This record gives sequence, C-alpha cells and structure tokens, in this order.
Amino acid sequence: MIRVFLVDDHELFLSGVRAELGERFEIAGWAADVDAAIEQIPVAAPDVVLVDVHMSGGGGLAVVKNLTEAHPDMKFLALSVSDAAEDVIAMIRAGARGYVTKSISPKDLASAVRRVHEGDAVFSPRLAGFVLDAFSETLPAESDPELDQLTAREKEVLRQIARGYSYKQIARRLSISIKTVEAHVSSVLRKLQLSSRYELARWASDRRIV
Repeated sequence: MIRVFLVDDHELFLSGVRAELGERFEIAGWAADVDAAIEQIPVAAPDVVLVDVHMSGGGGLAVVKNLTEAHPDMKFLALSVSDAAEDVIAMIRAGARGYVTKSISPKDLASAVRRVHEGDAVFSPRLAGFVLDAFSETLPAESDPELDQLTAREKEVLRQIARGYSYKQIARRLSISIKTVEAHVSSVLRKLQLSSRYELARWASDRRIV
C-alpha cells in the first residue's frame, strides 16, 4: 500500500484529508509545521508527501527543498488554495511532482497521489499551462545550430527526456503514442549524432534544457 505523509498547518483541513486518504492509503504520519515535517518525514519514509504550499517557516517550498536531494525517491505533491503561476512554478522547480488546489475532490486527490507515486506529473489543465509556459522559456535561444535542426515537437520530447521521463510517461504527457515518441527520439539522436537516450539526456542537461 502507498505510504502517504501529510503536511498542512490547518488542523481541520489536515484532519479531513487524513480521514479521506486513510481509507485508500497508509498514512505514514503528518505534521502541522515546516520544522516538524523536515524532521519527521525522513523517519516515516513515505512514498508520497502531500504538502501545503503556504505555511509559516518557508512553507511547502522549504520542505521540498530540504528533502529532495537527500531523498530522491520520495515524491512530493503540492496542495494549495493558490493557483498563482509563481507558486506552481516555484514548487515544481524545487522538486514537487505535481500541484493541485484544495478545491480538488477526495477521489481526484487520491488519483493524483497514485499517479505521482507511479512517476507521473499531475496538474489541473490550467496549472499545467503555467508549467509548460515557464519551462519552454528555459530552452536555449535559437542561436544553437544543433538545436535549430529540431522541430518544435522534437524539442518538447527532448525536454521530457532531460527531465527523466520514460517513453510511456512522455506519450501520456504529450498525448501521443509511444511509437511516436520513439520515432521522435530516433530522429533527434540522428540529427545530433548521438547513440542513446542517456547521451541525449546528458546533452540536454549540459544545455540546461529542463
């Protein structure tokens, strides 16, 4: 069973989420402030941490930043009343795998937890747009002759490879088939004269395509 740790400074909301998710997952623990979360989460060793964004002491951003490097297998799902682009982008850049608002239904929240645990990235359509817009700006300027060889779709697939997504995950995120992903990757490898997706990921990382 998926082990979930909850972080929220609103006791009533925390209690409600604990009750709802407790029927579907193993609740590994919970904390109502940043310091307690940073101390308790490594001990609890959950699969997924559901973390509120706005709390005193640095909020969810501090929790994610303090734990992601030492615990790379731990997944973080941000939960907030805010759908502001700056909040969404900051949490994703810190290492969160998804971002949902507190208006989400219990059923959809449970689904989001499962998807994050499986390695998917989860956003509402509106929030996904913020993330895609933000990360599209991180592509190098069009002065890179090697990158200029690639089509817009090939660049997007390249970006997903650089983020570590599997072909199956890329297909789901871009709403295309796995075979189409494989075709794009083969084309990119040929154009860049690389021999594997690992070389491709390193090439993209060197150019900060993330």
